[in-house]
Amino acid sequence: MQPSITDQLKRDIACEGLLECLHGLKPLDRDCYRVMVESDDPFTIDEVADRIDRERSTAYRSIQRLLGRGLLEKEQINYNQGGYYHVYSPTDPEQIATDMRHQLNDWYAKMGQLVQEFEDKYDSIDEPTPDEAF
Repeated sequence: MQPSITDQLKRDIACEGLLECLHGLKPLDRDCYRVMVESDDPFTIDEVADRIDRERSTAYRSIQRLLGRGLLEKEQINYNQGGYYHVYSPTDPEQIATDMRHQLNDWYAKMGQLVQEFEDKYDSIDEPTPDEAF
């Protein structure tokens, strides 16, 4: 059974829980993100895979989710002799926090609209119609 929104709001939410909730992350995504945040240097996918002890393809999917949600940035590094590879690093935490605030404000506005629609619908049930007033 899914927990209700009320249950979810009452429980304590850790920072990682908030990222998971707002961005639809999986625990593995959180692990990849944590590895990257705890380092000053960007990582290749192979380096992330080694640090989380998973296959490269698994790390790649997780990094793509993080990248798609704006939590990571990708940089291309060019070899002198030709060719390139990519490294990934966390997006500025201030930018992530700003984006989360916007998401929460949008959610709050939508919930307010739904509460108003509920109130309008059920408040009108108690009021007599013009025919019933006479």
